[in-house]
Amino acid sequence: MPNLPIYLDYNATTPCDPQVVETMLPYFITQFGNAASRQHALGWQAEEAVDHARKQVAALIGADPAEIVFTSGATESNNLALKGAVEMYAGKGNHIITFVTEHKAVLDTCKHLEKQGALITYLPVDAKGMINLQELEAAITPATILIAIMYANNETGVIQPMQAISRIAKQHGVLFFSDATQAVGKVPVNVIADGIDLMSFSAHKMYGPKGVGALYIRRKNPRVKLAAQIDGGGHERGVRSGTLNVPGIAGFGKAAELCRLQLQAEGTRMRTLRNKLEKALLQLEGVQVNGDTEHRLPHVSNLAFAHVDGNALMLGFNKNIAVATGSACTSASMEPSFVLKALGLEDELARSSLRFSIGRFTTEEEIDYTIQKVTDTVNTLRSLSPLGHI
Repeated sequence: MPNLPIYLDYNATTPCDPQVVETMLPYFITQFGNAASRQHALGWQAEEAVDHARKQVAALIGADPAEIVFTSGATESNNLALKGAVEMYAGKGNHIITFVTEHKAVLDTCKHLEKQGALITYLPVDAKGMINLQELEAAITPATILIAIMYANNETGVIQPMQAISRIAKQHGVLFFSDATQAVGKVPVNVIADGIDLMSFSAHKMYGPKGVGALYIRRKNPRVKLAAQIDGGGHERGVRSGTLNVPGIAGFGKAAELCRLQLQAEGTRMRTLRNKLEKALLQLEGVQVNGDTEHRLPHVSNLAFAHVDGNALMLGFNKNIAVATGSACTSASMEPSFVLKALGLEDELARSSLRFSIGRFTTEEEIDYTIQKVTDTVNTLRSLSPLGHI
């Protein structure tokens, strides 16, 4: 019997790796200086820690350290990228192209910008959650300044064709921004090879601490400029003011380094566990995978269980398995997942769906337990349902 509860919600957040915690501890107690304090050793120590972490984070995504701006997380990074671009490039245009399955941190920011006069095009996805490149290119106008498309979806794990999107953006002189929160540290991401101009990601999705993230801002070919959204002090080269979270940034750097070193081995191991879980649960009648099964993250499986309510299914686990019915940021809503509805799922099937996301500390024993528990619970609920068996 594995230790309970079993955590299979790594897309929502991840536990800090013990090596990350060890890296952070001195900056809470003995090396607690402000990285902006240039007059004494404690400040120098903090600045050195931030510089080292900046190099570690940049190395994970193939960037120059000077292109990394530290923020409080991906949500702030998304706001800075979108609002900063609209303000900075207002002389060129005010049109942004995005997709209906973006994270709420992007969609809600776009809605805010619409109220301020920006023009936003929300393009659909197909039944697998993939974009249509022809529709994307057709949506570009002379006023288009930014294409905003997430690297990998937080609910389905579907990975979009980054390089193809960037080629279209470059051909039309449009900046390409990607929320890569779910992809960085899980699959190879290289901002140069992928042609990304702006990219957000977060430490707590890759075994680092909560409350710290980054925004990659390309410095050449083209040089991207953003209007700051937080003023005061001119920190982070004037792009994002505020005292730096030195312990969090140091932890972020270590987490990035661990992901870079373990990326291939972890991806293989998690894909094997995910496939084992998925193959077993697909043996049940009326179970389907939501989203593209070829282009997706190695650790994510979003499954629909026909004629079984997702919340009832989770209650049937008796709190022994931690999974999700949708994004952690919208889990308080009783509405079916807007991402799954965008794929064409009816409300009933969308509500019957669960997202399983595996991580660094998931064991095969935990997968075996989950398979058995989910199978038993589905069969029990279906036996009680007026619809009976499928």
